[in-house]
Amino acid sequence: MLYFSTLILSFAAGSVSTQASNPLQKYTISAPGISATFIPYGARLTNLYVNDKNGNPQDVVLGYDDAADYVRNDETVHTYFGPIVGRYANRIKNGTFTVQGVTSHTPENDNMGHDTLHGGKLGYDQRNWTVVSANSTSVTFSLLDQAFEGFPGNVITFATYTVSAGPRWTSRLVSIPLDEPTPIMLANHVYWNLGAFVDEAGSTVLNNTLQMPYAARYVEIDNIEVPTGAIGTTKGTFLDFTSPKQIGRDIESAINNCGYNCTGYDNAFILDRPRYSSPESTDLSQLTLSSNSTGIQLDIYTNQQSLQIYTCDNTNGTIPVKRSQQLADKTTFVEKYGCIVIETQQWIDGVNHAEWGQDAYQIYTVDSEPAVVFAQYDFSVLGA
Repeated sequence: MLYFSTLILSFAAGSVSTQASNPLQKYTISAPGISATFIPYGARLTNLYVNDKNGNPQDVVLGYDDAADYVRNDETVHTYFGPIVGRYANRIKNGTFTVQGVTSHTPENDNMGHDTLHGGKLGYDQRNWTVVSANSTSVTFSLLDQAFEGFPGNVITFATYTVSAGPRWTSRLVSIPLDEPTPIMLANHVYWNLGAFVDEAGSTVLNNTLQMPYAARYVEIDNIEVPTGAIGTTKGTFLDFTSPKQIGRDIESAINNCGYNCTGYDNAFILDRPRYSSPESTDLSQLTLSSNSTGIQLDIYTNQQSLQIYTCDNTNGTIPVKRSQQLADKTTFVEKYGCIVIETQQWIDGVNHAEWGQDAYQIYTVDSEPAVVFAQYDFSVLGA
């Protein structure tokens, strides 16, 4: 904790270099085979280029060309394209939780007022983060959360994004409570399409191959996607991705799986690492995703114990893709199943389920370890 305490004191005293920048200013970092662009608004990833099977760079994340469109989106449909979500990612039932005998209430901004989603009405995704440091391969943002949205106490978070040869993108989110006990669960909310819309097959993720070898369990949810408290097993169901399979193979069986009258995936998969590993180990790939259209493959390593997988079940062809992703002869839009969101996080609504034993990974105090979300995204080309 000494390093983090020193960093906080230095930050408060102004001895760490900070840049009061335009929240929509773009910061691009690059390394051999990879280039990524971020903006301070939401500490948000806007572009990520890696090479396809033909050696051509492809932008494999969704978003906008004009950074101001992220603000417009948040004021209307609020899609959460590419930011950090928090102070508590995913859903909190009834916007209510109790920590050490103190009950807190957060805005119920989802499902007509039945739960809190991604930190409330004005979460971390809509905050203007400070640029602490930036160079050619790394950028660090910070955010001082002063009891935002009814969460208890003040929390400071540092988000460091780095690219390196591999190619690899590494995300490190470090959150430190400054006074009161509080739940903290952050996540990167990136919309991926490894097919990069290069052809018709690449315009959805249905032909993508997905494997989560350690996701033999999942959190069961009700028809508004709030956990019931039950833990299910994926074996033999449409939720079984422990072996590689195309996302579209069983998706038509996922009826009401992503909410009432919704067909698709929007599930919290539990990561049960093998016994020679450990619950927070980053030594094994927890997810592998690939597209035949581009030949691009993604492997994700993380210290988190859950992956929320959302297959863009509600996108409806009204949002155009970026210019770099447009097919040559027509305007391409994001259709249903046109992307996949992969959130590395702890168990959804674990703050309200003491029986799951998640408190050590979700409740933090001034004398605890910091909350750390580590995610490493390794890219390769199929057959290479």
